[in-house]
Order: sequence, then C-alpha cells, then structure tokens
Amino acid sequence: MSKDYVSTGRTNQKLETRSKILVSAQYFLNKGQQFNLEDIAKRTGISRATVYRYFSNVDILAAEAGLDISVESPETIFENLKAVSLEDRVLEIQDYYNTLTLSHEKLFRKYISTILDLSTSAPKRGARRKKTLDLVLNKTTVNIKEKEDLSCLLTILMGMEPFIVTKDVCGLNNSESSELLKWGVKLILKGLFCYEK
Repeated sequence: MSKDYVSTGRTNQKLETRSKILVSAQYFLNKGQQFNLEDIAKRTGISRATVYRYFSNVDILAAEAGLDISVESPETIFENLKAVSLEDRVLEIQDYYNTLTLSHEKLFRKYISTILDLSTSAPKRGARRKKTLDLVLNKTTVNIKEKEDLSCLLTILMGMEPFIVTKDVCGLNNSESSELLKWGVKLILKGLFCYEK
C-alpha cells in the first residue's frame, strides 16, 4: 500500500482496513489453508479491488500476515519500555526487534525476498521499527528535522536487513552481529549528545 494512499483522506479508516486484511490472512494461515486475494475480500467483506490496493500480491500479504502474528504494536512496545534514558529506551527497542528478527529469521528472509522480487515503487513494509522510535523521540528535545533523521538512521540498525549484512557479508554470528549493531546505536546517540552540547 502506498504511503501517499494512507496519508490522504481517512488515515485511521485505511489503517483499520489494512489491519482487517491482515487478520483475515492470519485466519487462513492459522488453519493452514491456501488463500488468494478473492478469499480475503470475501472474508473481510470488502472488494477485491480494495484488497489489491493494499496488497497487490498474495505472497506479500501471507508473509506480512505471518510476521504480524508475532509482532507487538509500536504503541505496546513503547508502553512497556522500562528504561529512563533515551539511550536505554532506544536500546530496548533495538533489542526487541533484533531478538524478534533472529527468532523468525527464515520468515523475515522469505518476506524480504518476496517484496524484492516485485517491481513496484510503492513502499513495501509496515515500518513498525520507525514508528516505535518516533514515539520515543517525540518525547525528546531534539528538533523536528533531527528527530526524523535520527529515527531513520536508528531504524537501519534494527531488523533483518542489518543482519543480512553482518551475517552474510561480514561473516559474523548472531551474537557478534547483535553486539555490533548495539555499538552502532550507542555511537550514534553519543555523537548526537556531543553535537547538542
């Protein structure tokens, strides 16, 4: 689903429709049944064209629905943060997403493979990492432009993509990869705090 489509008009309604489509796909996944976009349309009571507007490929829908079963919402993750300092909260978020990634690595790799095979310019991901970071960074005194840049930069150090680089390119194991990515977050935040002074 394109970012422009979600941000125009009734954003909450569009996010709700997207959520209904994912829940419907999860129904079929939990039952171990194959499904197509027509099945999703019937189950949700919306048109096939609408389902297609959100997910043009059943493989992407299935992969994202499978991942969505295991992932907490950004709001829930934010509410569960125990740390006081910005650095500790960001590291907790990174730990959550990186642990999730390593626990479901094959599924994440399949999902990325599926979305990369499609030739579309529309954004292809749910952006949960960034949304979670945005919630934390909104509580800081960092200016709006820096918040956006920092959120994007920190997102790069979480999830499957950096593990592909650290493991497949650099030859690191899971533990070494996790520690390297954590060190990267600490360096970025240290640089930000030095820059602010």
